[in-house]
Amino acid sequence: MNEVLEKIQKIGIVPVVVLNDAKDAAPLAKALCDGGLPCAEVTFRTDAAEESIRIMAEQFPNMLVGAGTVLTTDQVDRAVAAGAKFIVSPGLNPKIVRYCVEKNIPITPGTTNPSDIEQAIECGLEVVKFFPAEPAGGINMIKAMAAPYTNMKFMPTGGINASNLKSYLDFPKIIACGGSWMVKGDLVAAGKFDEIEKLTREAVQSMLGFELAHVGINANSDDEAGNTASAFEKMFGFTSKEGNSSYFAGTGVEVMKTPYKGTNGHIAVSTNYIDRAVSYLEMLGYEFDMSTAKYDAKNNLKAVYFTGEVGGFAVHLVQK
Repeated sequence: MNEVLEKIQKIGIVPVVVLNDAKDAAPLAKALCDGGLPCAEVTFRTDAAEESIRIMAEQFPNMLVGAGTVLTTDQVDRAVAAGAKFIVSPGLNPKIVRYCVEKNIPITPGTTNPSDIEQAIECGLEVVKFFPAEPAGGINMIKAMAAPYTNMKFMPTGGINASNLKSYLDFPKIIACGGSWMVKGDLVAAGKFDEIEKLTREAVQSMLGFELAHVGINANSDDEAGNTASAFEKMFGFTSKEGNSSYFAGTGVEVMKTPYKGTNGHIAVSTNYIDRAVSYLEMLGYEFDMSTAKYDAKNNLKAVYFTGEVGGFAVHLVQK
């Protein structure tokens, strides 16, 4: 998978934008970036699309701006010249796909059936759009199509919203979802960019699903750790269970057998998608100590500590 699509995968949500006036491009881009989604698919459904892409790309160079609803090779050229980093089309037009592939321009054409997938494979693609996602069968249809095409990945768009987003992203063959629920046309037209930023932030938080997983207490010995865990069991009925380096009292309290990270201990925060969470938090300026990273048998990241402490506690992310 190319670098642009890898970045999209880390972001997780691609806002699908329709702009009728290029003057809205900059404030919309700012709202999306400030809300945690430095990405946009600007659709070529209006005359303002090309100039909007140019404004976003120039004024927000760290934003990943693409062009959607691209129907001709001329639109491809205009979009790329304006600064688009990727192309999205509603259907699979072999002429447009091959044109983009020959020019090394990332493209995700729309597909809905196995014949479309086979055309995409013939064109050398690894990722396709699934559109319109919900009317075309939703996540169940994607899973059915993914079964025989094991190397193909999908970016569904159409009918996806905050309530069904996770059901799509939980499927590992989906790199990201396109959606417009945070960039509705009436909000853009009314200049309600604060509301768009709020909806964007809510979308990111809903996707990442941060929750307090457990609090770690530093003990000085095995006996002290065991006694501390037993105290929580006697007080609250949190079953004490011994592990290699710690005791757990229920699932919310971990007592280390010897002092570990953090002056006072550590706090674990769980997330739906740890790779996306790391990318999001790094974008906000936080740093991670990758020497603490733990991986599962498939080499997927499952836990990692931030650098530094918060209130005397080391903090780490853990995959749900």
